[in-house]
Amino acid sequence: MACLNVCKKGGVDEKVKNGREVCTLDGTLDWHGRPAIRRKTGSWVAATLILVNQGLATLAFFGVGVNLVLFLTRVVGQDNAEAANNVSKWTGTVYLFSLVGAFLSETYLGRYKTCAVFQAIFVLGLVSLSLCSYIFLIKPSGCGSDQVHCGSHSGFHLALFYLSIYLVALGNGGYQPNIATFGADQFDEEDPTEGYSKIAFFSYFYLALNLGSLFSNTILGYFEDEGKWAIGFWASTASAALALVLFLCGTKRYRHFKPQGNPLSRFCQVLVAASRKWKAEMTPSGEDLFEFEGKDCGKNGDRKILHTQGFKFLDRAAVVTSEDFNQMDRETYNPWLLCTVTQVEEVKCVLRLLPIWLCTILYSVVFTQMASLFVEQGAAMKTTIANFHIPPASMSSFDILSVAAFIFIYRRVIDPLVAMRKNSAKGFTELQRMGVGLVIAILAMIAAGTVESFRLRHATMECTNCEGSSSLSIFWQIPQYVLIGASEVFMYVGQLEFFNGQAPDGLKSFGSALCMTSISLGNYVSSLLVTIVMKISTRSDDLPGWIPSNLNKGHLDRFFFLLAALTAADLMVYILCARWYKYIKFEGKQHNELIV
Repeated sequence: MACLNVCKKGGVDEKVKNGREVCTLDGTLDWHGRPAIRRKTGSWVAATLILVNQGLATLAFFGVGVNLVLFLTRVVGQDNAEAANNVSKWTGTVYLFSLVGAFLSETYLGRYKTCAVFQAIFVLGLVSLSLCSYIFLIKPSGCGSDQVHCGSHSGFHLALFYLSIYLVALGNGGYQPNIATFGADQFDEEDPTEGYSKIAFFSYFYLALNLGSLFSNTILGYFEDEGKWAIGFWASTASAALALVLFLCGTKRYRHFKPQGNPLSRFCQVLVAASRKWKAEMTPSGEDLFEFEGKDCGKNGDRKILHTQGFKFLDRAAVVTSEDFNQMDRETYNPWLLCTVTQVEEVKCVLRLLPIWLCTILYSVVFTQMASLFVEQGAAMKTTIANFHIPPASMSSFDILSVAAFIFIYRRVIDPLVAMRKNSAKGFTELQRMGVGLVIAILAMIAAGTVESFRLRHATMECTNCEGSSSLSIFWQIPQYVLIGASEVFMYVGQLEFFNGQAPDGLKSFGSALCMTSISLGNYVSSLLVTIVMKISTRSDDLPGWIPSNLNKGHLDRFFFLLAALTAADLMVYILCARWYKYIKFEGKQHNELIV
């Protein structure tokens, strides 16, 4: 079934024109590799399947991750600082694997196959973890609660446990950046209506992610806190398996982009070509630089990127020398000697994104405290109301509710008000939103430090050396969780939109992976920071450091205030980087309707 190019006049949006099906304008394909028909593929039907898939997969992931710090202390037998470090390293590895998934997606497999393969690995890891925990680690039977800790374990059992959780890390990490981009692929950004839906998708995607973790943080968190780890892990396994089945059910409905080839080689080609021509003369305007004719460039129909100033050394890769002119052929020219302007601008785009990305890492240090030190802080507080015990990890449900509320508040209240004040169609830019997220993160750390100061004061009055819970209620943690949730809406949703929108066509999954890797490095930095702080602050048994096993002897409040100060410094650097950043500019595509 062939497609015809028909000139689009006045923004025709009909699904069927003259009895013939209208195809998408962005070059997406259907399952059979033919141009995707707008009416039969993609849009909210496919996107909804992906959102539900994301919710179920997140439920499964947080069913393991949200209480992992308690599993390590109660079942494996680690102390608080060691457990917090191991959780940070594991979480960091999850997001580091996002680069692996993004590379395979863009280079070989495409987003659909990459999502399917890594989700299968995710399910396999959860099955292995459930079996390992039930058969080997939860011994004697019924151990793993706050009252009854488990016994020692052999090296083989621990190795099997770590293999299982890192299979979970590989599966979830490789899947995450691709599912976000794959969901956005279901909307044709060349169509005004679907283009608006594509922007809205990222907010709903992050909402689905948080709502999916709500069940993990409440029901599963309660069972696991009571020592029923096997039930929690098997429930996560079932959720991940259902997510995979639902994802596969939408196979024929999805829209696909072809893999664009190895992005690393394209990047290196520009560097090599520019180095070889470091003596070549250039015109100041850059008008004589090499580019394909027409609106699209390359065999995959990528959008052309307009030439920008800055990083002028890289422009030499697109200079046409006399030797290039004599040998140049559109199909056979050597990309290691001559690159297009678009290829050069792709490299510039990545270089401009890096400072912004680096500034988001410290925010992720703040964010990761919810899965580690916030939980340990909550465990040292009063966790009962009447006779009902509140699992410390379940307090992150207030973060989830905050995310859901602030997504609605931002989209329906804040953004329209800012847009009206600016007299524009859009309120905050993505960079402005991320800056607001950093400000709120500072407030969250101040709130956490203040609560910890009051908790220590109560603990000191009761019993300085006691390891029991303080009389200060765990509900005093609510403000810090709510503030973290509000900051996520500005920072992480803004990041998803920013990196996906500013990444070149052949690097969309890498754009989403940048969000994941900032979280990854944030966890590693958190682990390093905890290690440094403990080494510097530990003096003796009477002064066991800021984050000892018995928090009543430490000063966790000082650590939170330290994070607030570091984030404030990071905000200053971020403002400078954001003012320097230049938004990528694509050359407008030819407004054609594809009709079959």
